[in-house]
Amino acid sequence: MPQQTESRAERDALVVEPMSTPEHARAFKEMNEEWVRTLFSIEAADSKILDHPERIVADGGQVLIARAGAEILGCGALIAMGDGVFEVSKMAVPPQYRGRGIGRVVLEALVAHARAIGATSLYLESNRKLANAVHLYESIGFVHVQPHAPSPYARADVFMSYDLS
Repeated sequence: MPQQTESRAERDALVVEPMSTPEHARAFKEMNEEWVRTLFSIEAADSKILDHPERIVADGGQVLIARAGAEILGCGALIAMGDGVFEVSKMAVPPQYRGRGIGRVVLEALVAHARAIGATSLYLESNRKLANAVHLYESIGFVHVQPHAPSPYARADVFMSYDLS
């Protein structure tokens, strides 16, 4: 039981905010590169996003950073796809903080932000190896769908959507 109390306190102390500093951008890149390299390999589509996350914002999306104090504990992005559809992308939590509900807090913040900006639906691509992530998406209402278009990621074998209307 103490683990749950600790996790709840950690979640309550989390602040989720838009990426606003070079440190945020660096953490976004490093956290995502860690999980991609551990399970897969960095692809051109990864580098395009991770090397220039400010482009996500410039194109109408958002990068959110989760932190407790000055320590960055997670991140995620909404990438504008057009016609009110946003891709949930590049969610990451460092290994030492996984299993504490931080990913759920980030995902819920992404959904709330998407609603606030008038998005009509969310889309994501994942992989069966990321079973905990896929379960998290399912638990808040994402459903499995066919891919919207050919994926830029060789590793993508799970495609999901979430209707915001």
